[in-house]
Amino acid sequence: MNKKLLFEIGSEEIPARFVPNSIKQLKVITENKLKEYRIDFESINVFATPRRLTLYIDSINTTQSDLELTIKGPSIKAAFDNNKNPTRALEGFMRSNSVEIKDTFTKLSGKSEYIYAKKIEKGLPTKEILEKILPEILFSIKFSKTMKWGSYTIKYPRPIRWVVAIFGTDTLNIEIGNIKASNITFGHRTLSNKNVNLTPDTYFDKLKIANVIVNHNERKNMIRYQIENLSKSENADAQIDEELLEEVNYLVEYPTAFIGNFDQKYLNLPKEVVITPMKEHQRYFPLFKNGKLINKFIGVRNGDEKSIDIVKTGNERVLKARLEDAQFFYNEDKKIRLEERVNELKTIVYQEKLGTVYDKVLRVSKISDYIANELHLENEKKDMLKKTTLISKADLVTLMVNEFDELQGLMGMYYAIENNIDKEIAKALYTQYLPKFSGDNVPKDTLGMIMSISDRVDTIVGSFGIGTVPTGSNDPYGLRRQALGMISIILENNLNLDINKILRFSSHLYNNNVITNIDSVINEIDIFIRQRLRVLFIEKGYRYDIVDS
Repeated sequence: MNKKLLFEIGSEEIPARFVPNSIKQLKVITENKLKEYRIDFESINVFATPRRLTLYIDSINTTQSDLELTIKGPSIKAAFDNNKNPTRALEGFMRSNSVEIKDTFTKLSGKSEYIYAKKIEKGLPTKEILEKILPEILFSIKFSKTMKWGSYTIKYPRPIRWVVAIFGTDTLNIEIGNIKASNITFGHRTLSNKNVNLTPDTYFDKLKIANVIVNHNERKNMIRYQIENLSKSENADAQIDEELLEEVNYLVEYPTAFIGNFDQKYLNLPKEVVITPMKEHQRYFPLFKNGKLINKFIGVRNGDEKSIDIVKTGNERVLKARLEDAQFFYNEDKKIRLEERVNELKTIVYQEKLGTVYDKVLRVSKISDYIANELHLENEKKDMLKKTTLISKADLVTLMVNEFDELQGLMGMYYAIENNIDKEIAKALYTQYLPKFSGDNVPKDTLGMIMSISDRVDTIVGSFGIGTVPTGSNDPYGLRRQALGMISIILENNLNLDINKILRFSSHLYNNNVITNIDSVINEIDIFIRQRLRVLFIEKGYRYDIVDS
C-alpha cells in the first residue's frame, strides 16, 4: 500500500540565491535516505517559495522492505563438540539471532568452515522511519550562511515559523526547535496570511486560493508570460535575463508584473549605466525598441493587482534616485582623466601580502611586455600595450565603479572614449576582463587578450606564492575560473605561448618574502593548470582517455 508524503518547512523569507541549490540538495538527500532505509517510492518533487521549502512525494510505500541478512557464526570446530553436539558458542549464536539449527549452513571462509544463518529482518512502518529521518534530511541541507534564533540550537538561513508533515492522512510526530509538525500552513503574507488546513491532495489548490503559487516552475512561467505580454503591449522587447528571472521567481509567492517609466534624459547615459541599477539593484527587466533601450521597465511585485499604481509610483521613485546618482557619478568622473587617477591606485590594497592595485598594475605591465615579445608584436603595438596597462585599473577609483562594481572595465572603456584615447586602447580596458564566466566570449583584440592573460597569470602566481590555493569548493580568488579563462584565450586565439615560461617570469617579479621556493610554486601551478585543461577538454566532449593520453 502506498501513500503521499507532504513535508513543508515555513520560515521567514529565505535569500533568493539560497533557494535553487536547496531544492537540488533536498531532492538528492531524500532519495538517498529513502534508499538507505529501504523505502520504495515513486518520483520525489521539491518546490520552493521565499517562505517555504516543500518535499512532496506522490507515492511512498507504507512499510519498509524486508531485509535478508546472512550472519556469520562460530567456526565448525567451535560450533560442535566431539560428539557432534552444538556447543554453547553455537547455541548462543542461534539464540541471539532467533534462528534454529535447521536455519544454519556451513560455508568456507578463508581456510576454515564457519556456521552461517539467514535471517529476515522485517520492515518497520514507514511512518516511524519518516518521523526519524525527515528532521535529519532537513538539517543535512548545506547553506552558505545560517543563523540561530532565540535559545534554539538549530541552524537555518532564516527563523522557522511552522512545519507541515503529513503522511497519507496522518500528521507525523515531528518537532523542529519548539515547533510541532501539523497539517496547517499559511497563505501569502499580506494577501491571505491565515491558517490553511490541508492534506497532500489539497495542498497546491488550497495554497493557490491563499495566493501562493507553490510550484516554482509554474510561478516562473507566469512571470515570463506576464513580462512578454506587457512588453508586447508597448511594442517593445523585454530583455529577460534568465539569472534575474530565477532570482525574481524566488522573491515572490504570487507574482504580478507591471510597467514603470523613467525620465528620457537618462537615456543619454551609457545604456549599461541605466540597465545595471535596474537589474542588479531593483530587479527590473529593461525594455528595448529596435535594439535601443527605452525609458520603460518591467517590475514584478509580490502580490496582486490591488493598488498596483501606488506600487508602480514607488518603484519609479526609487529608480529615479538611483539614476540621479548614476548621472552625477558619470558627470563627475568625466572631469578627471584616467591617467590622472593612476596614482590613486596606490591607496587600494589588492592583497595584504601582494601589495596594492598599483603594484599589480606594474607587474601586469611587465608580464604583458614579456608576452608581447613572445608573440613578436611590432613596436607600435607594444607602445599601445604599455599605455593600456598603465590605465587598466584606473576606473576602480571612479565614483561610478565604486557604486556599481559590476561596471568595472566597461566604465574604463567609456571614460577612455570621453578622454579621446585611442579606440583600440579603450576597447581593451573592457575586454581585459573577458571571459567573466564559463562559456563567455574571450577577447579577440590583441591588447585585450594579452592583458587578460597577464592579469590572470599574476593573480595565480601571487595566490599560489602566498599559499592561497583552492581547496575543495573553497576558491576565494576564483583561481579555477582564472586558469580556465587563460587557457580559453590561448586556445581560441591560437596563440603560441609557453605558459610555464610566463609563470616563471611572473614569479620573479615578487621578492623572496612572497615566493620562497619558485620551483615548487611553478610545479604546483603547472599541475593545477593541467587539471583545468583536462576539465576543459572533457567539457568540450573529448574522451577522457584521449585527454589523459
